[in-house]
Amino acid sequence: MSTQGSEHQRAERAKAAREAADEVYRAILSRAPEHDIDPTLDRVRAVCELLGDPQRAYRTIHLTGTNGKTSTSRMVERLLREHGLRTGRFTSPHLTRVTERIAIDGEPISDERFVEVWQDVAPYVHLVDQRSAEKGEPRLSFFEVFTVMAFAAFADAPVDVAVVEVGLGGRWDATNVVDGEVAVITPIAMDHERYLGDTLVEIASEKSGIVKDGATLVLAEQTEDVEGVVLAAAAEHGARVVREGVEIAVVDRQVAVGGQMLTLRGLGGVYSEVFLPLHGAFQAHNALLALVAVEAFLTGGAALDGDVVGAAFADVTSPGRLEVVRSSPTVIVDGAHNPAGVEALVASLEEAFAFQRVVGVVGVMADKDPEGILSVLEPVLAEIVVTRAPTSRALDPQDLAEVAIDVFGEDRVHVVERLDEAVDLAASLAESEVERGAAVLVTGSIVLVAEARILLGRP
Repeated sequence: MSTQGSEHQRAERAKAAREAADEVYRAILSRAPEHDIDPTLDRVRAVCELLGDPQRAYRTIHLTGTNGKTSTSRMVERLLREHGLRTGRFTSPHLTRVTERIAIDGEPISDERFVEVWQDVAPYVHLVDQRSAEKGEPRLSFFEVFTVMAFAAFADAPVDVAVVEVGLGGRWDATNVVDGEVAVITPIAMDHERYLGDTLVEIASEKSGIVKDGATLVLAEQTEDVEGVVLAAAAEHGARVVREGVEIAVVDRQVAVGGQMLTLRGLGGVYSEVFLPLHGAFQAHNALLALVAVEAFLTGGAALDGDVVGAAFADVTSPGRLEVVRSSPTVIVDGAHNPAGVEALVASLEEAFAFQRVVGVVGVMADKDPEGILSVLEPVLAEIVVTRAPTSRALDPQDLAEVAIDVFGEDRVHVVERLDEAVDLAASLAESEVERGAAVLVTGSIVLVAEARILLGRP
């Protein structure tokens, strides 16, 4: 067969696999959405038991928090891989393809494998759905199904260790059927109040539910009341607690070309001249948590090889987090979707870039805090284009514009329904008054950022 013919066959097979994976994804999407929590682990536990408890076939590091979970998960996974371990990584949401959520050895599972995993778990999912229906209870949700698929895919690979990010909260999150040897809690802030509680203490109580008996908890700096709640939960489970700012710290960080140079004090000693190709103080703190989680996991706290650590961090990526996706003008996307996340974004933007004029493209979810988000953005944006995030959960652009006018004033606010047109308008507004140093910032929702990345040709 000619090379051209075999390439055509490969392309046809890839197209068919993609279509099959998309069909499976659409079917799973018909279930209750991932933000719709039903506080029970019974359904996931039941399916896992029928599958032979795949989540117990490997060791686990479990992560929760309000901001920084995915970036930290990616760093943990990259460090483990550099140490020669086979890894599974489960994160959410995805940016381009749903297969990104389930990664093995750092790569999203293939479309073919995605379909195979669904076919493996589907009979057991349907059986538990049927039992639930008989009791007048809901079937497995979208996120519960994905969690089961991830655990099954990891067991089948098989992986040595799974890095598992919670979907929402902790205690009742579908992922909480794992027994993480190491738990990581990133900074806790107000978010998802409808599901997790109206105070930081309530939210902290939910998130600390991932700490298991005898585990090591790596804890980011928190407010005093949050720390108290988490420490009490850890004490209940006899967990060892390692606290940022007490046992571990970011000792120093310097802005460098393409990222930053870090000095980190972990459990095993000080790691100096660690290059991280990501911008922002928050990423330095994520790196510290990741480093210490891997120290605790691999050695119980003894020092890791500095060259191995350096090689891993130098190769870290964090798509959709202060990511430059186009130049002339520069277009940056960032998935910040609550005031605390936007504060970190603004600080990082000012530190890492010297833009003269930035115009924002912003779309938010209806259940978020638009006033809080926009108030933090206002000092750094010359003008703002409000648009619609591509999801039924999005806040209507006209409603968002009303909030934006209160914050920015009418002259600085524009409303464009379609994202491609919003980005084009923002680019022309950014370049309208400066010859260089113009930028567009797309933020407010991970769904919006995902769409912008696709629009601008990012894989």
